[in-house]
Amino acid sequence: MISVSKLYGGGTAESDGLRYGHGGQGPAPKTAAERRPVTVWNVTRTCNLRCIHCYTDSEARKYSGELTTDEGKTLIQDLADFQVPALLFSGGEPLARPDLFELVSFARSLGVRPTLSTNGTLITDETARKIKEAGFTYVGISLDGIGGINDRFRGVDGAFDRAVRGFKACVGVGQRVGLRLTLTRHNFKILHGIFDFIEREQIDRACFYHLVYSGRGGQIAEDDLSREETRQAIDIILERTEDFHTRGLNKEILTVDNHVDGIYLYLKLLEKAPARAEKVFKLLTWNGGGMYSSGVGIADIDFQGNVHADQFWMHYSFGNVRQRPFSRIWMDTSDPLMAGLKNRRAKIKGRCAPDICKWFDACGGALRVRADLVYNDPWAPEPACYLTDEEIGFTEEKKALVKLRGQEFQLPEFSRPPKVVPPKAFDDPPAVSCTGGTEA
Repeated sequence: MISVSKLYGGGTAESDGLRYGHGGQGPAPKTAAERRPVTVWNVTRTCNLRCIHCYTDSEARKYSGELTTDEGKTLIQDLADFQVPALLFSGGEPLARPDLFELVSFARSLGVRPTLSTNGTLITDETARKIKEAGFTYVGISLDGIGGINDRFRGVDGAFDRAVRGFKACVGVGQRVGLRLTLTRHNFKILHGIFDFIEREQIDRACFYHLVYSGRGGQIAEDDLSREETRQAIDIILERTEDFHTRGLNKEILTVDNHVDGIYLYLKLLEKAPARAEKVFKLLTWNGGGMYSSGVGIADIDFQGNVHADQFWMHYSFGNVRQRPFSRIWMDTSDPLMAGLKNRRAKIKGRCAPDICKWFDACGGALRVRADLVYNDPWAPEPACYLTDEEIGFTEEKKALVKLRGQEFQLPEFSRPPKVVPPKAFDDPPAVSCTGGTEA
């Protein structure tokens, strides 16, 4: 995640210590490499919507093989002992799981910070009170546009109105709530309207995600932003975040799933406030971008207990918590992909390699799963990098070096779907070893 509100707007947030080494709430790790992972648990695959970009390919039906209540509590105990900084209850739609509040209560009793990722359509005033009383530190509600635009993405008419009801219900009980939006060609042109909505509905936080081609997301890759459109979208996010800060509105604004945003933000800031830009660059370098994200600072456990590098990497499992505790799976570098993710500097290729891109220490090669899905190679360049060759210092000499290494990759045009690895068949028996991916 890139905290636009902190880096560009100069604000503060409770996650600053985990993200940038100081500030925020709770102790900060000495280095980003020593982070325990913020852990996403997809508690159920069942969902009342059918979002066209769903990374879990969920529908409104019951799925077999999900972790039981007792298995979930065993998992949570291990996560608590492992000292994960937060546990994100996700889905499918987590509110469709009958024992959700029992699991959250157990997590809170062990000192685990629970957060909720939901489509918001099931949140009534009563549900909002239960969420607040359960002790969720944050509720993220997914929204991908206003009115019909959102309903098209969510696959159900009326989803927008019910999500708005969810926002209002959370605000009404004093529950910290945020908006989660995936940037596409169908919504980036109405970003000003999204920011107006954030202000009007008194929403505390907003996360703007870049599209990842996982699950059904691979079927709408043609809706991804072009590089120029991405720059336009980030410009709007920077402008409106700065405006919030200038007017004293305490809103935490972040971008997610493309660490290139940090470099783009720095270059913009360098033009207007060079001294402050250099301080921001130090924070970006401490964070390391993608270097310490998937497989280090973020983890995913799916409905059946399979462990993944992040929630978009469900085509590759490191093992299953029914056979081994998550903590042991996560620290086991005998798996070649896990070993690479924990020490990826020597692995990353092409224009993203550390001796090729001058921003590597602050970007870290961005999101490895996107490279894996597009090129079937987790160490290939980030296909969604929107910086120019000139901006990253990709000179003719460096291009010749990349060619000599045999590491030339054609960056896809996002007006055409990239080649995408087929999604994992979740109804298969739980995986106990690697089920996909490559080691290059």
